[in-house]
Amino acid sequence: MNISRAARLFLGLGLLLATAPALAGEVTHHRFPSAVLERDYAYTLYLPAGYRESNLAYPVLYLLHGSFGSESDWVERGALKKTADRLIRQGEIPPVVIVMPGSDSWWIDGYNEAARTAFFEDLLPRVEETWQVVPLREWRGVAGLSAGGYGSLNFALERPELFGAAAALSPASYHPLPPANSSSHRHPAFLDGNGQFDADLWQRRNYTAHLERYLGRGIVVPIYLSAGNRDVYNAEHHARLVHQALRSHQPGLVPLEVLSGGHTWRVWRASLPSALAWMFQFLQGPVPLERLAQQGATESRRELR
Repeated sequence: MNISRAARLFLGLGLLLATAPALAGEVTHHRFPSAVLERDYAYTLYLPAGYRESNLAYPVLYLLHGSFGSESDWVERGALKKTADRLIRQGEIPPVVIVMPGSDSWWIDGYNEAARTAFFEDLLPRVEETWQVVPLREWRGVAGLSAGGYGSLNFALERPELFGAAAALSPASYHPLPPANSSSHRHPAFLDGNGQFDADLWQRRNYTAHLERYLGRGIVVPIYLSAGNRDVYNAEHHARLVHQALRSHQPGLVPLEVLSGGHTWRVWRASLPSALAWMFQFLQGPVPLERLAQQGATESRRELR
């Protein structure tokens, strides 16, 4: 796609506009009917300062919550708005739309709901139809904490053609099985008809099920990993397993940051700025809506030939 030059120009413009300390992003809450879930799909939205007045299409980041969490967690407990406002104002990241979806599952098609399918078939199309975001890989990222890190890692490895960068903070991507104290053992996503944890389902849904195909493809997703050094679920060890599995395939593109702390919001709040800044080395900035429309028309004509 030949709009990277325009992206760089308008990234600079966006950063210039965002330098005024008085400007701040906007957080809103939304619902829409999900055909997959057969209920409303809820998500929280962060819009950068100037979004509603601009004529730009923005990059979009899907930011996932943890086990038994909600679409409000990153705003209420993760200081998302404050962090995003500051990073944009300082020029660490471009103005970006951040979508924080809610899920009753571990971002999988589990026993209680088809969260993975709803994410790809309902949420992504809805966001890209409703908001001014660029619907292309180089402008789309995914990240999450704990079970959300499990989800973001799975999404990136399963569908690398969709994501230009990813991050997994204290990912609950336990291999071969989760520890006994993990909430996965009591989460309805993994409990069979007898209320028992389904170990086979865990292994079929974990990132290891996507590794062989991902490593055999020519698409690389830069993936930031982090964990606390006193994590009660030993997330540091499991993040190192992910790092070891990917580092020879994508040297320099799977960093692992170990922070002082446990499986806590203090660690995730501390890790979020580094994760966002690292991801946006690979994701593009805002582009003019007119240029995006022209590019889309060109691609449509090419497909008709």
